[in-house]
Amino acid sequence: MKMTETFNQHVVKRRNKSLILHSIKELSPVSRADLASKTGLNKGTVSSLVNELLEEQLILESGPGVSSGGRRPVMLLFNQSAGYSIGIDIGVNYILATLTDLQGSICNEKLVKVKKLTFSETTSMLFQVIDELIESMPSSAYGVVGIGVGVPGTVSTSGKILLAPNLKWKDIDLKGVIEEKYKVPVQIENEANAGAYGEKKFGAGKEFHNIVYISGGIGIGVGLILNGKLFKGHNGLSGELGHMTINIDGPECNCGNKGCWELYASEQALIKMADESRIFDDGDVTLEQLVKLAEEGNEKTIAIIEKLADYLVVGMNNIINTFNPEQIIIGNRLAALQHWLEEKLKNQLSKQVMTAHQKDLELHFSLLEKRSAALGVSAFSTEKFLATNIAEG
Repeated sequence: MKMTETFNQHVVKRRNKSLILHSIKELSPVSRADLASKTGLNKGTVSSLVNELLEEQLILESGPGVSSGGRRPVMLLFNQSAGYSIGIDIGVNYILATLTDLQGSICNEKLVKVKKLTFSETTSMLFQVIDELIESMPSSAYGVVGIGVGVPGTVSTSGKILLAPNLKWKDIDLKGVIEEKYKVPVQIENEANAGAYGEKKFGAGKEFHNIVYISGGIGIGVGLILNGKLFKGHNGLSGELGHMTINIDGPECNCGNKGCWELYASEQALIKMADESRIFDDGDVTLEQLVKLAEEGNEKTIAIIEKLADYLVVGMNNIINTFNPEQIIIGNRLAALQHWLEEKLKNQLSKQVMTAHQKDLELHFSLLEKRSAALGVSAFSTEKFLATNIAEG
């Protein structure tokens, strides 16, 4: 009986401590008295848990706040500089790495353009950018609290990369490789899930509870926030909607299927259309070049972007009919085409989507641009650190 009581007390204390920390993180600066009234905990409990968090350097005391009669209260602040998290988004043609504090503010970032790297070339490039970010990190109580990595592929619940077709990776333990080198907790996530989470926490999705995040890069990934929570499916593998078939007689995809949506509506599809339209005589076409041409009013380029919009709508229509979201966010590399895609997509959706599904549906483009996934995985790492610290504290 005693053991059960002790265990229950420990669980309650942990829950209360977490509540106090997250309240300070959200309301900072806040007084002890305000914390007690906001959380419903008694003043003694608040005071003792605040003292623990002060000792652990997760919160700070600042000068007196405004008095409501009597002595002016000491204000409590969340110590966002107590540690730092590294968030990395591995694309097919880029690696983006961010260093964020515990509040998710970016302190530094590195963007590297890459091309057809092997797995070992990718890991050495990763180590290089991680080392650079660690070197630039201000000194802090906890240092690097975790590293999060978003990859364009299916990731098991244990963090193993099962298949990333566009990277040509299968059964890869990237988590183990990074943990062995840096000795900090590592989380691997599907990049579209990470992007959806990043947008919900920091970007265009803050006010919404049912969100479809479409990550348009070389391929297409889809992250789902349903009822305010990231939906990952039974084995963590949901969201592979870039591989829904939209043409049963279409070309073969890297995933082994035929006529996948991403073969028609991704950055890779746009570049293929640009090649076929002979927009450039020679050399590799890039998204940046196409954006520049569209800005200059090049009609051929604008025409292929509009064709891309037609294909995007086919998949979006299926997704809307399936999930009835409040919001669709287009992110990653395709967000750069907002100027030419937005009106076209809205017009097409108004014609094709069932009328009932159009009610309250909003289409937005990422506010975080290319950073959605990196900030999402960085937030996962920070949250895990805070939860673990409280469990052990």
